[in-house]
Amino acid sequence: MNDITRGITRVAGLALPLLLAGPAAADLDEVRFGVPPWPGVTVKSEVAAQLMEAMGYETRQRELAVSVILEGLTRGDLDAYLGGWYPVQTEMVEPLVADGKVEKLVANIQGATSGLVVPQYVYDAGVTSVAELNAHRDRFDAEIQGIEAGTGINTAILEAIDGDLAGLGDWTLRESSTAAMLAQAEQKMADEEWVTFVGWEPHWMNVSFDLVDLEDADDAGIAEIESTVWTVVPASLAEEDPQLHRFLSQYVVDIEDQNAWVHGYSYDDRPADEVAREWIGDNLDTVAEWLDGVEARDGVPAIEAVHAESP
Repeated sequence: MNDITRGITRVAGLALPLLLAGPAAADLDEVRFGVPPWPGVTVKSEVAAQLMEAMGYETRQRELAVSVILEGLTRGDLDAYLGGWYPVQTEMVEPLVADGKVEKLVANIQGATSGLVVPQYVYDAGVTSVAELNAHRDRFDAEIQGIEAGTGINTAILEAIDGDLAGLGDWTLRESSTAAMLAQAEQKMADEEWVTFVGWEPHWMNVSFDLVDLEDADDAGIAEIESTVWTVVPASLAEEDPQLHRFLSQYVVDIEDQNAWVHGYSYDDRPADEVAREWIGDNLDTVAEWLDGVEARDGVPAIEAVHAESP
C-alpha cells in the first residue's frame, strides 16, 4: 500500500491518554477526526477535511478504534466522527447522547446494510440464512470472519455465540482488521472454500466479489441489518463553532458517491486525498448544497473559498 491517508496517525494499541495526547483546543482552528480503519469513513472524512481546509481550518485524522473515538469525543480530544453505524453502535452511542456528552448530528448515509455474507457458490449450495450455517459447520470450520474488535457487528455476533443463537454456540468469531478479513476471504474464495464474513454496503467488496447477504435467523440479529450512519460530535460543537456545526449537519452523502469513493481508494488503491480532491472538483454543485449558508473562517461564503481552492 502507498501513503494513502493524509494526516492519519497510526497508533493502534496505545493507551487512550497517549492516543489523544495534548490539551483540547481552546477553539476550533483545528478539527480532529476520529477515523476507524474503514475505507468508507476514511474517504468521507478526507472529503470533509479538504472542504474544512479550504474554509481555513487545520485538520487532523486519527485512526482509532470506535470505543476510543467515542471516549475522545466526550473528553473534547476529538471533534468529529463520521462512522456512527446504527443499529450496531446504538448501545455505544445512545448512552453518551442521553448524558449530553455527544450530539448525534445527522444521518450522513441512509439505506446502508450490514450483516453476514457468503460467496454466491455457497449460497447456491443451500446456505441462504444464518439459521443454515451450523448444518454445514465443518465446511466453515465453525468460524465467522469478523472485523475490528469492539465494533458493533462483532459485538452482536459474539452475543449470538454466547447465547447459542441459531446453533452458533460453539462457533468462533475471528476478529481482525477489515483489510485482513477481506484478504483471508478472498484467498478462500479463490479456492472456492466455504467462508462467511462480515459484509456491508457501501463498500468495494460488493463490486469485486460475487457475494450474497444471508437472511437472518429469527433470534440471531446478525444479518440483514438495515443501517444508518450518523455524524457524532461533541455536545459543545454547536456553541463552539456554529459554522462548522452547520456544515457537518448538511454533510449527507449519497451511497452511490461513497461506493465510488471506496472503489477508488480501496479497489483501485488510490490515495484518499487524491480520490477526495478529484471528486470535489467534479461535484461542486453537491458541495454547494453541503455548504449552503456556511461561512469560512475569514467570513466569506464557504463555497467561494472552496472554488478558490479548486483547480
